[in-house]
Amino acid sequence: MASNNSDRPVGSGRPSALRGTADNGLKIVVVGGFGVGKTTLVGAVSEIRPLNTEETMTKAGEGIDDPSAAFGKRSTTVAFDFGRITLDDRNVLYLFGAPGQERFWFLWDRLFAGALGAVVLVDTRRLEESWYAIDRLEHHGTPFVVARNNFEQPQHSLAEVRAALDLPADVPLVDCDARDRESSKQVLIELVRHLQHLAEAELAEAEPAEAGAAAGALPVPAPRSGTAPAAAVASVMLEQEMSS
Repeated sequence: MASNNSDRPVGSGRPSALRGTADNGLKIVVVGGFGVGKTTLVGAVSEIRPLNTEETMTKAGEGIDDPSAAFGKRSTTVAFDFGRITLDDRNVLYLFGAPGQERFWFLWDRLFAGALGAVVLVDTRRLEESWYAIDRLEHHGTPFVVARNNFEQPQHSLAEVRAALDLPADVPLVDCDARDRESSKQVLIELVRHLQHLAEAELAEAEPAEAGAAAGALPVPAPRSGTAPAAAVASVMLEQEMSS
């Protein structure tokens, strides 16, 4: 799958300059194996010409990278991809695409810092390359959804993919085509809906505990700061923005 680059034209009529009133940045990270379409997905939904760090693959990478995993791919991300979606005058969604090659995985932990959530993009022809991404997100406690990027007609059901990845039942698994804006935006909407659901469940669990604390029980740790309102803002506004 061809990757988008910094020369990709921005859609007609879409905003490019960041509004001066914007003061709340919401961060989402897109991770996955080499050549699964992370750069393409970020470029498909970004309202600005996406920033990326694509470099041409050369013979120097032979024996280190495996280009056979993504036939025809001639460039690769060496730091991260960056895109943006303006939700309203004050809220902006920032998208970071992580590099897929194993030698750049040391960058992932920093990209996860401060992230509201993540999308794990998978290619069912190389599912084993997704395990590390899922493991790292679970280690960091970062909520995520999994999106199967369909390069071709799927050969397996989503239930079979879930079983192969050993995904918990509460982690959303969806289909997408990273080349298509409508399809890619649905992945982001699924993520923010998942985040909102998790935040609401966390608050619901905290309420009776807080009542018990008020009655003299041991104090209860507060929910993760900002998760609930941020997820609610992203969920509502992203759906509104994407439907326009």
